[in-house]
Amino acid sequence: MDPFSDSFSRRVTEAWHHHEPAFRGRSYSCRCGRPVFFRNSACLACGAALGYEPLLGEVRALEQGPRAGTWKLSGDERGRPYRRCANFDSAAGCNWLVPDDDPIALCRSCRLNRTIPDLADADNRRYWRATEVAKRRMVSQLLSLGLPLRSKEGEDPERGVAFDLVRPQAGTPRVVTGHDNGLITINVEEADDARREKLRHDLREPYRTLLGHFRHEIGHYYWDRLVAGTAWHEPFRALFGDERIDYAAALKANYEVGPPPDWADRHISAYASSHPWEDWAETWAHFLHVFDSLDTALGFGLASGDIVAEVEPYGPADLHAPDDPDAARFLSLVNTWLEMITALNELARSMGQPDLYPFVMSRPVVRKLQFIYRVIRDARSGAGRP
Repeated sequence: MDPFSDSFSRRVTEAWHHHEPAFRGRSYSCRCGRPVFFRNSACLACGAALGYEPLLGEVRALEQGPRAGTWKLSGDERGRPYRRCANFDSAAGCNWLVPDDDPIALCRSCRLNRTIPDLADADNRRYWRATEVAKRRMVSQLLSLGLPLRSKEGEDPERGVAFDLVRPQAGTPRVVTGHDNGLITINVEEADDARREKLRHDLREPYRTLLGHFRHEIGHYYWDRLVAGTAWHEPFRALFGDERIDYAAALKANYEVGPPPDWADRHISAYASSHPWEDWAETWAHFLHVFDSLDTALGFGLASGDIVAEVEPYGPADLHAPDDPDAARFLSLVNTWLEMITALNELARSMGQPDLYPFVMSRPVVRKLQFIYRVIRDARSGAGRP
């Protein structure tokens, strides 16, 4: 069984529904036993230094390493030495660790940057910090999925990925968040909550976050890496549509005319209806949203047996590939998500907040999500075929 489908989906079907000990997910503990979190670099209870080890996917307490400036994981009998990411003391406040024998001073997330904003500006420092927090969350998930993720700057110029994290300046062209041949541009002003909320309102979007931007744009990158020109390409067209239609014209029509009135019957968002590439990227981002949220819930021991929520479950007839060996596991993932989010949306409303999950998952969307599930699974296993 492929590790991706087995590890996560087994946790959903077993840990969620049968109350077995929860997987750690996004839940971490210091050596003193107190809870610590993904962003932490020190335990507030005992003062221990903390670092995130991206290959283990864990926040761990640290002990002094064999030489100055090095660390080892507390309780690690191997005593492998690490360094802090070179951005630990910067505005980014990166808490990730780098193996001491790695020649690159930056961690697996920070080394993906090609451009960062001018840090002489106080607002830029604030924006960059928030942007890096979102990027690290996304990168940690991509690494846990076993997806290819190498820097276009120095590691893999042809097939790698890089980020331009920039802020528009007076007299310069406006910054457009987007993807072009492995280079992802993010307007760091999206870290300004008031500005982002105004854009969300003006564009009539139910959801707009920095993390969502990263997950959407990396989806375009993985379409190039995992779908274009592969055995998945024609099945993609059958499900999402033919991407050879004029992209610029399609986006122009979307902004000038708006989405078709029945877009929700086939797409996860109105923007997804604009073009097959955008449908893929929006659905890809949505898969990452659901996957990370469920993994976090499991890590904190949230069990669906504690939730009374009547939902109509999806079945094999709703899938893109009902005969896939992991079809039952995928259905468990989707149906468990619907159970959980029904309750969480009501909790948000109880606080006078918007729905945590402001989407409707139609049957065509479930089929597309399963397609992405299969693409990711086979990319991880190296199968690379439907």
